[in-house]
Amino acid sequence: MKAHSPVTHPSTGTRVVFLGGLGRSGTTLLERLLGELPGVAPLGEVVHLWARGVLAGEPCGCGEPFPACPFWREVGDRAFGGWSETLATRALALRHRVDRTRRVLRIGHPDLAEYVRTYRRVYDAAAVAAGARVVIDSSKHASLAHCLAAGGAAIHVIHVVRDPRAVAHSWRRTVRRPEDGRPMTRWSPARTALHWTAQNLALDLLARRGAQVTRLRYEDLVTDPRATLTSLAQELGLPAELPFVTGSTARLTMAHTASGNPMRFTVGPLGLALDDSWRSGSRRGLVTALTWPLRSRYGYRGAPA
Repeated sequence: MKAHSPVTHPSTGTRVVFLGGLGRSGTTLLERLLGELPGVAPLGEVVHLWARGVLAGEPCGCGEPFPACPFWREVGDRAFGGWSETLATRALALRHRVDRTRRVLRIGHPDLAEYVRTYRRVYDAAAVAAGARVVIDSSKHASLAHCLAAGGAAIHVIHVVRDPRAVAHSWRRTVRRPEDGRPMTRWSPARTALHWTAQNLALDLLARRGAQVTRLRYEDLVTDPRATLTSLAQELGLPAELPFVTGSTARLTMAHTASGNPMRFTVGPLGLALDDSWRSGSRRGLVTALTWPLRSRYGYRGAPA
């Protein structure tokens, strides 16, 4: 593949939709659905691209190892003149210094500009490679959203929330990573409640700072996908063309997602249904108590949404 000169200008004006929220809240599902809209390119969790894609060579959503994926090879060529271990190591070092949840109250670091510029180059190059007007980053982390906003990146954050009791139930499950078969990380209910509160509060803070933030509940998405996606697409200024949604079924095509939930590999029909198995699980009362009153603010009271 022909190499391209790296992007050196500040930005081409690429529109970035950033999906924020705690893991197991439905961000991958939302990304896959939005990625079916015309002119939209889903990229997966770009925050993990450096370690899992560039360094570890894990597969893209298309099934090809990251280094062999033609799409991501073109992105790397356009953005940086090619991917390299040095580049990935530098991005990870910047993340460790700049991108921390504990710093969201006072975003500011000498390396912030370089850190944000690295992501903007990925977004701009991906938009060109995909021929898209909008790219989606489902990195989730509120701290990265704060860094991007503070660094001048034009992002529209979709704050995805899900009932914390359902999220805690999901984090206790054993899920195998399709990349290597290893079990994904599991959290205790108390730890999930703590992170659920911290991430959602940090995303709420973004809106108070004037960033573009739209809140979306996972439960609304799966119970009425057509109406929820239509409303969201209109708010984002995207064409609300949804031939891929029929009733409670969505038909997904292949997507070049660099990292994320195993759903990123799904191709074909996908049933959308509310999973309320958490109601029969244990420790519901603990999560209910630890997540009040934020849980109530989002409409999650004593009964399921």
